[in-house]
Amino acid sequence: MSKPNVVVLTGAGISAESGLKTFRDNNGLWEEHRVEEVATPEAFARNPDLVYRFYNLRRQALLSGQVQPNAAHHALVQLEQYLGGRFTLVTQNVDDLHQRAGSKRLLPMHGELLKARCCRTDKLMLLKGELDRANHCRCCEPPSSMRPHIVWFGEMPLYMDEIYEALWQADIFVAIGTSGTVYPAAGLVAEANRNGAHTLELNLESSDSDFKEKRRGRASELVPDWVNEILELR
Repeated sequence: MSKPNVVVLTGAGISAESGLKTFRDNNGLWEEHRVEEVATPEAFARNPDLVYRFYNLRRQALLSGQVQPNAAHHALVQLEQYLGGRFTLVTQNVDDLHQRAGSKRLLPMHGELLKARCCRTDKLMLLKGELDRANHCRCCEPPSSMRPHIVWFGEMPLYMDEIYEALWQADIFVAIGTSGTVYPAAGLVAEANRNGAHTLELNLESSDSDFKEKRRGRASELVPDWVNEILELR
């Protein structure tokens, strides 16, 4: 039997099981801040120090040593190793847990917390320490200021061409730890359904999404089970 083309989308639910707090809580605030204060280009222009501090704290939490990839992250690596070029992993998360687990074919559509980018050229640099007004790029003369490599509200997600190209070829599209009723997941499942892919939602909570199949439970349990089903088809 030929190997299927698989596209996986992961969201906050997969990282939450590793002990990483999701940005937004039940009252819609991001760590006591409104979205408009810390997650828009206008917020950065208005109060860059607040925005720098917000993401510095997120980066410190990620690098604290207390957050590690869980069984769901590792199962996706196992699936990638089996499928090779027939596998694409898209994540809405800005942490590096997929990378730490060993994922290679990864498209972080909302940016990466451990990178900063030049405000003038958009060139990227690795960043594990603090980011503030004192940081400057190495690509401009005179050096330009840097911003978190995060897709803010009002900005276009990254890798959309690559994501849709993968969806056009997908036999299976799976969303893990994200609601299928909000974008981008809602748009991606609609595209996958149009192209005839089998669509599967693995999520802790029920939703009215358009996925053809839905399974409820913890990602650390559901994902290894689903991956084993794929591997058993060999």
